[in-house]
Amino acid sequence: MEEENVEQPLLKKKYYENCPGCKVDQAKELKSDVSILNLSYIWMAVLCGTLPVSSLFPFVYFMVKDFNIAEKEEDISAYAGYVGSAYMLGRTLTSILWGVTSDRYGRKPVIIIGLISIVIFNTLFGLSTNLWMAISMRFLLGSLNGLLGPIKAYATEICREEHQAQALSIVAAAWGVGLVIGPALGGYLAQPALKYPHLFPKDSFWDKFPYFLPCFMISALAFAVAIACIWLPETLHNHNGNNESIDNTEASENGRSGAGKDKMIQKDENILLNWPLMSSILVYCITSLHDITYQEVFSLWAVSPRRLGGLNFSTDDVGNVLAISGFALIIYQVTLYQSVQKAFGPVSIARISGVLSIPLLQSYPFIAMLSGFSLYLVMNIASILANLLSETIGTGLFLLQNRAVEQHQRGAANGIAMMGMSAFKTIGPAGGGAVLTWCQKRINASFLPGTHMVFLVLNVVEGLAVLLMFKPFLSLKKKTPSEQLP
Repeated sequence: MEEENVEQPLLKKKYYENCPGCKVDQAKELKSDVSILNLSYIWMAVLCGTLPVSSLFPFVYFMVKDFNIAEKEEDISAYAGYVGSAYMLGRTLTSILWGVTSDRYGRKPVIIIGLISIVIFNTLFGLSTNLWMAISMRFLLGSLNGLLGPIKAYATEICREEHQAQALSIVAAAWGVGLVIGPALGGYLAQPALKYPHLFPKDSFWDKFPYFLPCFMISALAFAVAIACIWLPETLHNHNGNNESIDNTEASENGRSGAGKDKMIQKDENILLNWPLMSSILVYCITSLHDITYQEVFSLWAVSPRRLGGLNFSTDDVGNVLAISGFALIIYQVTLYQSVQKAFGPVSIARISGVLSIPLLQSYPFIAMLSGFSLYLVMNIASILANLLSETIGTGLFLLQNRAVEQHQRGAANGIAMMGMSAFKTIGPAGGGAVLTWCQKRINASFLPGTHMVFLVLNVVEGLAVLLMFKPFLSLKKKTPSEQLP
């Protein structure tokens, strides 16, 4: 009995009356199931943050062409790559800053500021009249939209520990869906005066700014979500002016116990020396480089003329392919991914997906030899498979990153991951556009002519990522039977 009296105060959590984080922790303690409303907030915020990343891909080729800056048609892809890279360059420079800001002032303000930046700069991008305005607006959008890093930490903090994997899966699913639905919106809504003349007359505002409508629709959605996020519960703890987690407060108050000392040691651990985290981030960066380059190359290749090895698709055709892929991705994430991940583990399924994606992508130039309905059918099947494999790899690596650190380090870990991923994705669109331009200029080469070469380059990047998924490079901090590295 005496021992129980001694231990009880040490186990009892202390909640502060005016601390928003404590209120969230109290609510989690009283309610064992996950909050659908909170998961909806996370889903919509991540979706809004992701849609502008790739929504421009189906129409950026035509936008740059309208700027009349390219001397040759083959040069359009290179200029389009600069526009795509500007967003990621801005995000690379500010990701850690937004992560630190969220640790100091809270997740909620950073999320709302990110959504407002989408409303402003994504709208202005749709009104661009020259290349430098388009690049500048994309750069500012990437610099000021810092919500994706903090919201990953937020997803783990808003749920009980047993539901954190589900919340992280929601983030990954919304991210993947946004990267597919974004281009679909861009494909459907760009150039409305040409596609829907009965709704958008010629010589109207929509004809003068043919790429404004998809940007405006995404901005309108971001505005609505920003208003909804006013009621978003803050998870950051504020105890007498100090931002700290309740676990760290307990550790300092219970410094006499071994558990308290262990927590303080963990808090002082250098996150950059956490190799399981850093190795998973580096592999994730390489796969992200591959994914963003593929999205840029696919859209530019699909709308390129047949004489340059493309499919001669319209923006509507690209939108249809990507919309179907997005729908399949949603079904996969909701119904199959959890079972597949449990059966194989995130490491094994990521390796398998990487290996399968290599022959799939190398078949794209042969698919371009088809025509009519067979081309459309086979291209849709290939796009669905490519996106499912890519999302499987990304989600698996994302889970490894969050399992490699304790909760008090997840904010910093996600900030580092976002910075690295954005840096690699800065290279992707510009590099992909430049390589595609070069490949289209060697359409009659004897060795890997035309687009055969650009898909080989993509597969070299993917092959490197697959090799790094094995020991001794990739390691796990906590091994489970399904995650053992051979």
